[in-house]
Amino acid sequence: MWRLWTLFDPRRVLVALAVFLFTLALLIHFILLSTTRFNWIEGGKAVKTGALTTISDVISS
Repeated sequence: MWRLWTLFDPRRVLVALAVFLFTLALLIHFILLSTTRFNWIEGGKAVKTGALTTISDVISS
């Protein structure tokens, strides 16, 4: 493993890794902000998960 670090400068590798991870984090956040469900800035619409059946619905039908 030590021979690998003789080929690459550890500082450059760590800086490149940090830049890549920061870019990936920004990309993921902007993708989430573009959806209506996960847009926390504009307060996304509430998503209905399914129909709710009450006792009065069952009795009336």
